[in-house]
Amino acid sequence: MKSLYFLILITATIVFSSCMKGESVDLIIHNAKIYTMDDANTIEDAIAIRDGQIIEVGPEREILNRYRADEFIDAELKEVYPGFTDAHGHIMSYARQMLSVNLVGSKSYNEMLVRIEKYKSKHQHDFIIGCGWDQSRWKNDEMPTNEKLNELFPDIPVCLFRIDGHALLANDYLIKKSDVLNKVANDSELSSGGYFIYDSLENFTGVMVDNAMNPILDILPDFTEKELSEAILEIQLELYSYGVTGVHEAGLKYAEVELFQKLIKKDELNLNIYGMLLPTEKNIGFARKNGVYQNENLLIRSFKVYGDGALGSRGAFLKEAYTDKHNHHGYLTTSIKRMKEISGICEEIGYQMNTHAIGDSTNRLMLEMYEKIYNVNPDHRWRIEHAQIVDPKDFEFFAKAGVFPSVQPTHATSDQRWAESRLGKDRMIGTYAYNSLLNQFGMLAIGTDFPVELINPFLTIHAAVNRKNSENFPVLGFQPEEAITLNQCIRGMTIWAAYAAFQELSLGTIEAGKDATIVMFESAIHANELYSPNFAYMTFINGEKVYSVE
Repeated sequence: MKSLYFLILITATIVFSSCMKGESVDLIIHNAKIYTMDDANTIEDAIAIRDGQIIEVGPEREILNRYRADEFIDAELKEVYPGFTDAHGHIMSYARQMLSVNLVGSKSYNEMLVRIEKYKSKHQHDFIIGCGWDQSRWKNDEMPTNEKLNELFPDIPVCLFRIDGHALLANDYLIKKSDVLNKVANDSELSSGGYFIYDSLENFTGVMVDNAMNPILDILPDFTEKELSEAILEIQLELYSYGVTGVHEAGLKYAEVELFQKLIKKDELNLNIYGMLLPTEKNIGFARKNGVYQNENLLIRSFKVYGDGALGSRGAFLKEAYTDKHNHHGYLTTSIKRMKEISGICEEIGYQMNTHAIGDSTNRLMLEMYEKIYNVNPDHRWRIEHAQIVDPKDFEFFAKAGVFPSVQPTHATSDQRWAESRLGKDRMIGTYAYNSLLNQFGMLAIGTDFPVELINPFLTIHAAVNRKNSENFPVLGFQPEEAITLNQCIRGMTIWAAYAAFQELSLGTIEAGKDATIVMFESAIHANELYSPNFAYMTFINGEKVYSVE
């Protein structure tokens, strides 16, 4: 007991004396386990912060002797990491989902209709948007039809998005208003990059996939700026509660960039956002005018291109036909000609090209296209988002062409229920192959793809390391040979994610001279075989505490 009192006395004396001498800083966090995520995987005890930057990280005695501070935080041996980055998320889609009917987890079409009716009784919008249905969770795994939807809602637009966002169900009111059938029939780009689903009697079901959705999306009502802003700030707080301090926003419209700018100007949006612009005419004009664009915590220097659809809705472009839909290979949602035009613009203005590629055919096409930029600029860091199905013969192209894989491990544990039915057993090699991708390129950018998946990074860790979902299924893990280590996964959410966004000089590690964007966790981070939740205890951006459990 005496030795304990002596230790407390010594610590108190050091802290007190440090207030009286040494270099002045704003904040010292000490008595911590600081995982710097540097090349040597150094773990330190204390960190000194001033003006939003890390001044020094090192042994406790050295930091407390060298600096005096306005504030001291005793971490009580809690773990401290660089703030996590979600390297592929959709803040704007999540905001709209929060304001829409939540259809995630619906176990049947009828349950979906009940949720919609309850939503309509509580909200005064003159339209209904829903998000998150997944027919693979229903008994027959068949796409829905809009007959009952038409009966319940004959005179307002209703649009219900599948969980992956690559398919939607619309009622007849919205179909007629958009003239979608006629527009798709007369537009080769829409018809070749998407399709309508018909029933056995050749009646249109109201379900459309990928580019066939575009006429609907063009006229779909949106929520107010006030509603969207409030939802964005709620998402920001949720991210902070998990220790996520940055998001690579995968696909921004021009108006959404403007909304982010407004929130930043009002000092309400502090989250680090790396924006990928959709290659619209307005956005291309913005990029040509501004080049690499930095507005405080918003960085824009990339375009997001949709190469194909999703595997769940059979839009991923495959080399061989779908096992459960003969003679259907999926499709490209952006033509090769257009993708070459966008790659030329990116090369011209120094932007990344970040392409959504699910199917093995799309991945091969993009790898070949990216190889040309590698010959011009080996450090291009152009990314393939998802890289879900890769022909084993094509893995070497990631190294050969210097292509950065950006992956979302929870897709593996979500899709494992039905992926083999789409692809067949023989093609499962090369799917969700994060270890193989890492061995080729040496880095992974790791995200969640929220709101397609949950925003929780600890589910990502569990999926990446144990290849299991939150219910710890499958028991032995899904293709466990493609698991990565805990250290590799955290690197994918810190320093490698920073590198994937050209931010490695300011973010991703806890080192002198970098931004003091760090997180202290409630519990130690493990990758146990059974999933256990975790949360941030304190989250800091540029030295400012933006979240605390207290």
